[in-house]
Amino acid sequence: MEDTSEVESTYTTVCKSFEDMRLQENLLRGIFAYGFEKPSAIQQRAIVPTIEGRDVIAQAQSGTGKTATFSIGLLQKIDTTVPYCQALVLAPTRELAKQIQKVVLALGDYMDVSCHVCIGGTQVNADIEKLRAGQHVLVGTPGRVLDLLHRGVLQSNHIRVFVLDEADEMLSLGFKDQIQEIVGAMPSSVQVSLENPLLVSSLSPQAF
Repeated sequence: MEDTSEVESTYTTVCKSFEDMRLQENLLRGIFAYGFEKPSAIQQRAIVPTIEGRDVIAQAQSGTGKTATFSIGLLQKIDTTVPYCQALVLAPTRELAKQIQKVVLALGDYMDVSCHVCIGGTQVNADIEKLRAGQHVLVGTPGRVLDLLHRGVLQSNHIRVFVLDEADEMLSLGFKDQIQEIVGAMPSSVQVSLENPLLVSSLSPQAF
């Protein structure tokens, strides 16, 4: 497949290898164990600015390594000694949320990282139990994530990275108000990564 990825960032350096990105050794092991040999075009341009704390807007087709791109970036920033949610990923569908969780856990296999998926149609008590036990990364659909915020179970003060995957689809599905409320609950210092943000302009500028 032709890689037509686009990345909007003030970062201009292109990293041709994962080794050049100065990743944690255990994360690098997970990347190679996952089957990656060298970064795709979007990974060459978007992983390092994510690690450096820059807000990133990425546009990429399926199959170009987009999910791994933001997963590697957030995993590099996770402190596994801190038992709180440090990265939040929103996805438009249950299926995509589950897929993202699998990628995060696979890439972070040698890091002892925890990642829970919270989606509608499942018992919220199970999500509450998992979050109280401590999860480094939370992946979920907007409705369930907002529910957990309202319940006070999901504490946002430790969240460092906030990813909206398939942001255009989430907005087209009518999640605009929920997304804005979730964004409003994030710390002012949170780093935002927008993936495929074709309709993000319809969100209020104040949300970001």
